[in-house]
Amino acid sequence: MNDQRSAAEPAAAAVAVPEAVTALEGAGPSWADRRAALAPIALVVAGGLSVQFGSAVAALLMPKAGALGVVTLRLAAAALILLVICRPKLRGHSRADWGTVLAFGVAMGGMNTLFYLALDRIPLGIAVTLEVLGPLALSVFASRRLINVLWAGLALVGVVLLGGGGFDRLDPVGAAFALAAGAMWAAYIVFSARTGRRFPQADGLALAMVVAAVLSLPLGIIESGAKLTVPSTVALGAAVAVLSSVLPYTLELMALRRLPAPTFAVMMSLEPAIAAGAGFLILDQALSTTDALAIALVIGASIGAVRSRSGAAPRREA
Repeated sequence: MNDQRSAAEPAAAAVAVPEAVTALEGAGPSWADRRAALAPIALVVAGGLSVQFGSAVAALLMPKAGALGVVTLRLAAAALILLVICRPKLRGHSRADWGTVLAFGVAMGGMNTLFYLALDRIPLGIAVTLEVLGPLALSVFASRRLINVLWAGLALVGVVLLGGGGFDRLDPVGAAFALAAGAMWAAYIVFSARTGRRFPQADGLALAMVVAAVLSLPLGIIESGAKLTVPSTVALGAAVAVLSSVLPYTLELMALRRLPAPTFAVMMSLEPAIAAGAGFLILDQALSTTDALAIALVIGASIGAVRSRSGAAPRREA
């Protein structure tokens, strides 16, 4: 789902003068300049659409393969694709390097497993809204600014509205899975930054994806067994892997070469809205007015927290 989006974010901190910003400076930019400025933004939006519509396809696949089976298919297919593309080197890495990539893989596998377990019980848009609280909490704790405590409070108001006064309306187990997935997403962000510093290009990501796939394999086999070998199910699982992992990571990695990290993070805060749209169009999951307001509050809190943090320092570190 959202695993490759955050992995590329720390790399943007090294960009001194993003082309997207430079192109917007000066009077009377040409059409070519405007197109160059909008291109990375379009890539990020395309990546977000790919992730959330991939999650919607995964929800359609769950009746055939189960939540854990879908996770196994997605991670295994994504691992194979990334191994072929990246061809990571196995030699020349220290014990600390392997420890970091192992932790990254565990966080990735836990994030995906918990999210799909949530998706099996609650609507896509609400699941992503609850999940995004993990990165929001990480941003608040990392900034240590009072204003971000207020943003966190606004997000909590949104969560209370989603619960309608009690999470039994949502299925409390599904909500708990989504919140736990958010915690794993925060861990994923931390270890993705460390992995990016220790491994060249996307080698660390490919190796961590293998770890996540290996960890998920027993769970998928126990739940789904022979269902994982049905050709149509395997094909849909591969489609989910491409839509939710391989394609968005590639698009956003290209975009981050020309976008500052704060801009990228703000755009990631719009994921719940994209997820709600995908849930409505593909899964026929309509949201109530209260749910839509709650999602808007969480999005606003996320954008506010990111902008507050970026205003405290010229560049985000991780």
